Amino acid sequence: MERKTYILVILVIVTGVLYYMATEEVVVQKSVKIVRVIDGDTVETSGGEKIRLKGINTPEKGMSYYLEAKNHLENLVLNKSVELEDYGLDQYGRILGHIYFGEVYVNGELVKNGLAFSYYYGEDKHSEELLDLEDVAREKETGLWKKSPDFGCLELIELRYKEPGERCTNGELLRIRNSCDKSFNFTIKDDATHIYKEFIEKKGFFEKTFSCIFNDDGDSLYVIDDKGLLIFYRY
Repeated sequence: MERKTYILVILVIVTGVLYYMATEEVVVQKSVKIVRVIDGDTVETSGGEKIRLKGINTPEKGMSYYLEAKNHLENLVLNKSVELEDYGLDQYGRILGHIYFGEVYVNGELVKNGLAFSYYYGEDKHSEELLDLEDVAREKETGLWKKSPDFGCLELIELRYKEPGERCTNGELLRIRNSCDKSFNFTIKDDATHIYKEFIEKKGFFEKTFSCIFNDDGDSLYVIDDKGLLIFYRY
């Protein structure tokens, strides 16, 4: 091999290794003690660090299963030393992490028991497991996945999540039809924390525009009343 070719090959290999090291997600393993459970997916350590459980989203305060999720998490980790996979900080300065107490995968326990939805933008080594656990919970109608007795009354007609032209132009559109002879108060939410309280007339149509709510690369729509799930749609 000529010297120039040899040097070129070495440079390509080194460049590839450096790129991999720069783009690979850094995960730190450490033991921490949990001294406070803030809500169903956020805890605080004895060192004052807040941990946001990665890959899941539990109900917000005032919503169904909020207390059940928080209480379940307290039973699992409060005043206990746990193993943390630290994926760095989110925009609020909280550690994004997966937690284990012994053999129990805490994030997965919440999903398996229908107390959390999977919530991923970007995959890691746990994403498939959490989605599988969610599939099982949904098939069994466990917890959050319990269907309302009126499931089937509301039909998703259209969810336009890509806004035409520039982003954030109020171009997202949701249309729902009510085929039943009764009106409904219901809640709309996405995978994140966008929550809307709405109403639809009996045998009526509901239409609402949004701006920069639904993620173009994948998101979920949940329509819920006080008795359970009315519509679930994921793209």
